[in-house]
This record gives sequence, structure tokens and C-alpha cells, in this order.
Amino acid sequence: MLEEQLPIPEPAPAPLPRMVTTSHIDWLILLPIVGLLMFSVAFVYSASASFAQVKFGSSEQLFWNHALRVLIGMGLLLFCAKLDYHFWQRSTASIMLIAIGFLMVVFVVGVEAKGASRWVRLGPINFQPSELAKYAVVFHTAAVLSQRSAIVRTWKNSVVPVMAWVLPVIGLIALQPNLSTATVIFMITMVLMFLADVDLRHLGVIVAAGGVVGGIYAVSASYRLERILAYLNLGSADAPVRYQIDQALIAFGNGGITGVGPGQSRQRDWFLPESYGDFIFSIVGEEYGFLGVSLLLGAFVLVMWRGYGVARKAPDAFGRLLAAGITTTLALYAFVNAGVTCGLLPTTGLPMPFISYGGSAVFFSAIAVGTLLNISSQAGVWVRSRPEKL
Repeated sequence: MLEEQLPIPEPAPAPLPRMVTTSHIDWLILLPIVGLLMFSVAFVYSASASFAQVKFGSSEQLFWNHALRVLIGMGLLLFCAKLDYHFWQRSTASIMLIAIGFLMVVFVVGVEAKGASRWVRLGPINFQPSELAKYAVVFHTAAVLSQRSAIVRTWKNSVVPVMAWVLPVIGLIALQPNLSTATVIFMITMVLMFLADVDLRHLGVIVAAGGVVGGIYAVSASYRLERILAYLNLGSADAPVRYQIDQALIAFGNGGITGVGPGQSRQRDWFLPESYGDFIFSIVGEEYGFLGVSLLLGAFVLVMWRGYGVARKAPDAFGRLLAAGITTTLALYAFVNAGVTCGLLPTTGLPMPFISYGGSAVFFSAIAVGTLLNISSQAGVWVRSRPEKL
């Protein structure tokens, strides 16, 4: 009689891969941004001292205003770097409604300056709703497209849900009027839809329609047409917009390779309008030269490289699209502003991120970068678990 054989135990299944997330933020994003914020205090002081002395009786007035905003911005950045970015996914629709509400309030009680109504006074500060709106569009578009990733190729399930939110924002901003910001928001939306694998034929239709509408709107006002003609060297040499570009180019010429030195700008003293705002890049070029502006733009290139790297490694579709959207927004604003001040692009009213004087732009950009840093801290890699010990 054969002995009863014991069943041979089956080998234990190989352990499945598990996600291990990193516990650190991307320092090659944080350090350049902190550096830009800190140097912006010196840039703004140099560019605004003469103007502030005449208008406020103190050359340090705008310096202290900007320094306080930079300090608050750093606090917001660090707070959002610790806040799980999925928190925003649950509230993007509410943020969009708040942004649209503020954009409508602008037409009722907005603060008008230079023929445009773009600010709302909130106590002692002027709040610019378009700065909130541009990031609200990025966050909400990323949330909508990530939720519809399986059916994003259809017009009904991709284009309509996104553009139903984005078009009111673009329209309200364009009516302020602020065509440059509206155009950049449209471009950012197209980039996000492209990255979400929306059908290229659908994107082609939207881009073509947007180009036609934007072109008609661009030539519908004399000052916008004047900017286009000045860019093409077809307008009057005495036009204010041509004067502004000429003064900016003189500043770059004065700076040469190494610059005239910190605080030694001549163009800031009543020659260059908006020297501490939209055209501060030219003052940096005059005082720190080609080397200075190269380092400044190099910081943005580094943030772009690392930001898109974070997008590739993000743990989910929302993180991937959100990281790409934030990075694209910073890159577009930085390089469009640089292109305008160098005369390579038509004059617009876009600030240089983290450099130009302002509050709303600093605060919301800091929140966005903090969120990007949180995504970087959750970006993980697939590894194989070690077998359990018997």
C-alpha cells in the first residue's frame, strides 16, 4: 500500500509592485522661485525709488509694499507645498465661480486706471481678479479633463465641459479690456487639452475660431491697433507705445554685457513708464546687463524643465495636468513679458512673474508654485517589494 503523499505547497506568488512616494519637494523648483522673489525686492526698489519719492514723499514706499507682499507670498508658497494638491480637485468649480463673480464685480465697482477697469478694492489693497481667474482656469480644466480621461476624445465630453467654463472667463477679461491676459488663458487651455489627448481636429476648430475672434477684437479699438502697427513699424514714431518700447531698448543698450550697476539705472528716472511693473525686465537689463537677464531667464528655464518633469512623474492624471498647466502659465508670462520688453512681441500688459511690482500676481503665483511643489513631493516610482521573511 502506497503511503499517502502530502500535497506539495505551491510557490508563493511574486510580490506585486507598490507605489513608493518621495517625501521631499523639488528643490530645483523652490530655490529659483525663492531667489526670484528675494531679488525682486531689490529690482523693485531700484526701479521705483524716483517715482515713489515724488508721489509718496518716500523713495522706499513701494519697496516696503513689495517686500511685505513677497513675505506673504513665501508663506503661501510654503503652506501650499504642504497641502495635498487633491484638496483643490474637490473645490475647483467653487473657485471658478468665485473668480467669475469677481470678474463681474469689476464692471460695477472696479477701480479704473489708464482706461481699463481691472481691479477691485478690498480694504487697503487692490485685488486683480484676472490673476485669480487664470489659475482657476488651470486648476478646473485639469480637474475636468482628468475626470473624463477615458472619453476625452469626443466633442461632447471634452471640449464642451471645458469651454463652457473658460469662455465666460476669457470674455469678461477681454471686456475689461485686457486682451493679452485673455489670449494667454486661451493658450494655456489649449495646451492642457492637447496634453489630455483631446482630438486634434477639435482643437483645430477651437484655435481657428479663437484666432478669428481674437483678430477682429484686436483691431476693433484704436489703441490696440496702434500697438500692432507700432510692432510692425508702420505707426507713428511719436506714438506713446512706440516711445515705451524705444526707452526699454535704450535701457538694454545702456546695460551692455555686465550692466551699469545696481541702482544706477538712468531710464527709470521718468524716461521709461511702468519701470517697476510690466517693464521691470528692461531695468534689470540696464543695471545687470546681458548676464543678469540671462540668469533671470535661466531660472525660469530651470523651473520649466523641473515642472514638466514633475508632470511626467505625477501619480495621477489630475496631478499631471495641473503640474503642466502651472508650469506653462509661468513660462508663458515670463517669456511673453521678456519678448515685449525686447520689442520681439506686440506691447501687452503682462507682468514678469515674481519680479514685477504687484500683490495679486505674487500671491496667486506663489500658491500655484506651492501646489506644484506638493505634486513633486508625491511623485513616485514603481519598485518591487522584497519578499516577506518566513
